[in-house]
Amino acid sequence: MTATRLVRPAPVARRARGARAVVATLTLTSLAVVAFAVLPHLTASLPALARDDVGLAAAYTGAPGFVLGAFYAHVVAGGVALVCAPLQLWAGLRRRRPGVHRWTGRVYVAAVAVGGVAGLVLVPVNQAGLVGTLGFGALAVLWLWTTWRGYRAVRGGDVATHQDWMTRSFALTYSGVTLRLWTTVLVVAQTLALGDTVDPDVAFDRAYALAPFLSWVPNLVVAELLVRRRRQRTSPDS
Repeated sequence: MTATRLVRPAPVARRARGARAVVATLTLTSLAVVAFAVLPHLTASLPALARDDVGLAAAYTGAPGFVLGAFYAHVVAGGVALVCAPLQLWAGLRRRRPGVHRWTGRVYVAAVAVGGVAGLVLVPVNQAGLVGTLGFGALAVLWLWTTWRGYRAVRGGDVATHQDWMTRSFALTYSGVTLRLWTTVLVVAQTLALGDTVDPDVAFDRAYALAPFLSWVPNLVVAELLVRRRRQRTSPDS
């Protein structure tokens, strides 16, 4: 007797492969940002990082103690959230190891809580002025709110709503990646357009002035489209 092999329909198989590719990309880019933007703050002092012109280290060197505490809390908690978030999107892990999914989810929620509150503390001293206050402030509030809604939904047994809100939450967490991608793209664009006449520090300041909104608004738009598409697929009338 030969075993019957279950073959999924082609559209379902394509969606599964596409989902795996997306999760893999999100995981690798998140880990890259953690490695290059978070770990250095755990292995070297801010003055040393400032001398090497790493990130915003120079802007926070010599800051008051509570600001430094918020800075490190935001960096570390944001890194933990970036590591945990792709694991939450991994469908196979949810099915085969639900306990691991639940515990990494709890760690993720705690990391967002710490990182979001710390982000709010840093908003008044951000390096992008009023635009930064509005953009990064809205990001911190929405990050906390979407994560709380997702946590509350799963505690109430509403898994579908939980998935919707956590999709939005991860889109905001991923701003830690897109912030750096957009800043790099905008700096390179200025260099290509203006050549040697552009000052690198000026180019960075111009790019960073757009980052407070550009780093998360497109992410949230994509997340909302994904949520709506998932609802349409699972709708009884579809």
